[in-house]
Amino acid sequence: MLYSIIKAVHIIFMVSYFAGIFYLVRIFVYYKDTDVFEENKKKILREQYVFMARRLWNIITVPAGIIMLLSGLTLIFLNFGLMRTPWFLLKLTFLIGLGIYHFWCWKKVLQIKKLDGNVLPIENIKLRQANEIATFILFLVVFTVILKSMAIEYWWQLIAGFFVLVILIMMTVKLVNKNKK
Repeated sequence: MLYSIIKAVHIIFMVSYFAGIFYLVRIFVYYKDTDVFEENKKKILREQYVFMARRLWNIITVPAGIIMLLSGLTLIFLNFGLMRTPWFLLKLTFLIGLGIYHFWCWKKVLQIKKLDGNVLPIENIKLRQANEIATFILFLVVFTVILKSMAIEYWWQLIAGFFVLVILIMMTVKLVNKNKK
């Protein structure tokens, strides 16, 4: 029973964490979109986006990430046999990628705060594409957890499907944003 309760907590805070990460990078995109606005509107919106990004990061994303991490570590402690399963090691590999993405988001939160309303030095399309990275990681983790050993057995189909998904999403992002710089 305890294991199931902790697993439920882990899933709930995983959802909260990803919601925060999804929206955070979207706020970066919105900030960048203000490059073409007149100065007064740009200043007001950029101050608001910095405020929103910092609040989202500090009040939702990081606390949810910490609870997700602690509950996940507790699940491993309660069922250390997971560490001997190839599918779980694959999941942990994807979570290392999530950790790198989390670090990138943190650096952007710090950067946007220090800009003091100035231009964010990254292309809009790059931010929009970066916004999809968390989606890809979520896709990989969820499919690995659901399929377990089948994720290893049918790895090439999953990788092919993943790359098709990546290409479709990237093409969609480029198509939808073809008129934005």
